[in-house]
Amino acid sequence: MNEFLRGLSATEQVGLLFIAVFGILVLVSVAAFLLTFRGTHDAEDEARQAELKDFRQLLSTSWFMVIVFWIGWAMGNTMATVLFALIAFFALREFITLSPTRRADHRSLVLAFFVVLPVQFWLAATRHFDLFTVFIPVYVFLAIPLASALGGDTKGFLERNAKLQWGIMVCVYGMSHVPALLLLDFRQPGYVGKGAFLVFFLVFVVQTCMLVQHLLTRRLRKPPSLPEVSKSFSWSTWALGMVVGSLLGGLLSFITPFKAGQALAMAFIACAAGSLGHLVMKALKRDRGVPAWGHRASVTGANGLLDRVDALCFGAPIFFHSVRWYFGV
Repeated sequence: MNEFLRGLSATEQVGLLFIAVFGILVLVSVAAFLLTFRGTHDAEDEARQAELKDFRQLLSTSWFMVIVFWIGWAMGNTMATVLFALIAFFALREFITLSPTRRADHRSLVLAFFVVLPVQFWLAATRHFDLFTVFIPVYVFLAIPLASALGGDTKGFLERNAKLQWGIMVCVYGMSHVPALLLLDFRQPGYVGKGAFLVFFLVFVVQTCMLVQHLLTRRLRKPPSLPEVSKSFSWSTWALGMVVGSLLGGLLSFITPFKAGQALAMAFIACAAGSLGHLVMKALKRDRGVPAWGHRASVTGANGLLDRVDALCFGAPIFFHSVRWYFGV
């Protein structure tokens, strides 16, 4: 089997990876669907159905992310960058929709959506990684309040600008590191053109960590450690999720440029950043009084786009810069 895999080109290896992932998702989705028919209408069954509902939501997020990455990989690096830029655009739109603005903020909003976002992704696509790293935290963070000040409205000035800067940081800066990760130029023998493996590694270990943590909290009936932020977060089950995600990263070292110990450490960093970033975004939703991004306070329903990518928005930049620093790429 190893000889067969080594004989495949980088494109064929990535394609085979996606086939395997889609196969696993199909099997898990069918199993989750069949479990919905097991019902006795008692209290225990209602609890099990609630667990299944939460599991299906996490599963739908996994489907969404895998399909997006497959489309991006299939269309090539340039179109993948455009695709993730569109995701960042709509994620920022969801964020701003729940953050009240004033007429004086129009200059800042135009700057954020139609200047900052395309420039940031252009820097990623052209591999200007030094400027890419500091463009938003330095230049944009100084330009946004200036644009607001030119509007002449000082009411809630600090709060308005902080919200916009935070939205840009999470939705644009964080998401732009996904195509940047695809474009990292590794010089390790046999790892040229395999950036998609790194993105898969990042997503798979983070999603596994969060899934294990969530399901164990439900199964073990653990009381929430931070009930005002999340009803499904417990430090003990989070630690178990971190262990599982990190060990999985070590086992997946063969698809990365890392050795087993390095892969375990990188998976730990990615899981910590992604899972705790997801917790931060839950705190923001509670502050806005909404059950999901993209929905008003009194509306329930499917999660918004930002709910599906928030962990990635936190995990991608920290993982990217950790990898880039360690390998000097």
